[in-house]
Amino acid sequence: MVSVSGIRGRVGDPLTPELVCGAAAAFGAFLRGEGASGPVVLGRDSRTSGPMLCAAAIAGLQSVGVDVIDVGIVPTPTVLLAVEHHHAAGGIAITASHNPAEWNALKLVTGEGMFLDADASLRYRRFLREDDPPRAAWNALGGLSSDDEAIDRHLEAILALDILDVEAIRAAALPVALDCVRGAGGLVVPRLLEALGCTVTAIHTEADGHFPRDPEPTAEHLAELGEVVRASGAVVGLAVDPDVDRLSLVDETGAAVGEDLTLALAVDTVLRRTRGPVVTNLSTSRVVADAAAAHDVPMVLAPVGEINVARRMQAEGAVIGGEGNGGVILPALHHTRDAPVAVALILQHLVDTGEALAGAVARWPTYHIEKTKVAFDRSALDAAYAALSDDLDADVEDRTDGLRLGWNERRAWLHVRPSGTEPIVRLIAEAPDEKAAQALVDRAGSILDGVA
Repeated sequence: MVSVSGIRGRVGDPLTPELVCGAAAAFGAFLRGEGASGPVVLGRDSRTSGPMLCAAAIAGLQSVGVDVIDVGIVPTPTVLLAVEHHHAAGGIAITASHNPAEWNALKLVTGEGMFLDADASLRYRRFLREDDPPRAAWNALGGLSSDDEAIDRHLEAILALDILDVEAIRAAALPVALDCVRGAGGLVVPRLLEALGCTVTAIHTEADGHFPRDPEPTAEHLAELGEVVRASGAVVGLAVDPDVDRLSLVDETGAAVGEDLTLALAVDTVLRRTRGPVVTNLSTSRVVADAAAAHDVPMVLAPVGEINVARRMQAEGAVIGGEGNGGVILPALHHTRDAPVAVALILQHLVDTGEALAGAVARWPTYHIEKTKVAFDRSALDAAYAALSDDLDADVEDRTDGLRLGWNERRAWLHVRPSGTEPIVRLIAEAPDEKAAQALVDRAGSILDGVA
């Protein structure tokens, strides 16, 4: 799959070293064609296919005369910070994020230290399809160097953030539990927690790519972490995905609280110290809007996709933002989802409130999100949106990414959008209770059936 998110697939079929080599060569040549100069930073998560695909990407980049700086096994946000540090032309993170172990991917980064936006991605994909990258002569091949300090710089930058009261967090000596799912987080998050004075009980910190469970940090996958929390007496359980850009939370009773709460609590932490707009995507829980409203600041909704949120944050001058999947973006550091930053903000929140996680979460309204997908002809989408709008009579309507309808008094919303990779339409609804959310999804599905 080649999309705005990069190049992704199952290792061996279709994601082969030959494909990766060609895609990396095209990316290096594309960056040069866009006027970028300097090296390309390369990093990866802990997947067993990582060394093979890194070698292929290095060869591809060198073949078009691009120097490569290899930062090794690191979080994806560390790669993006390293791009900025080295004033690089761009970067490649070899990671399939939360996908199972048999998947891998290339996430493509510009010299801004941000992922390719829709326009740049379209230009790259056209180049990949239509152009044969010019290869360098034998005496003009790209070089290769390593950077073993990228994680150190990342941690130092977090600990230096003005928004954190590091000494207060250290003084609290919080007992925490941690699950790194044998991804890159094991090389980073324990070090951060120790630097913040926490007592850490950790599982799956070996960065070997042998994931012990489905690596996506959703509630249904965090039962083992819940057991560790209860056994250790931790005030919070922290779970990251393999490339460490998403953070999920488990409270002191061992219950997963839902990924949207990560962003809501981080928003509250930041807004206690600095006021400004908040940006999230159209499918994020209303609890993030509640956090923004509690501080009387605007919250802006952007189309789904990290780069869409990041670009809108730049445009709005947002002080914090992110996605409801546990991805927190703090512009004071950089415009990308960063789980280590999220960890620090959550710990700061617990210190600010003087509560364990369950008490901190209880301060906010509860909602239920219902998700489903239906097969649907893409050519009938406009008619479907019109039918949904006419039938459901919403207070607020947004068509920047499919159709999002909102009802203020009911504190509910419905988001209908086409999948970027499948001939389906995704239906996502939220309401204060499960019955109301399910009713919205069911009604929307019935309307779509009538259009089809």
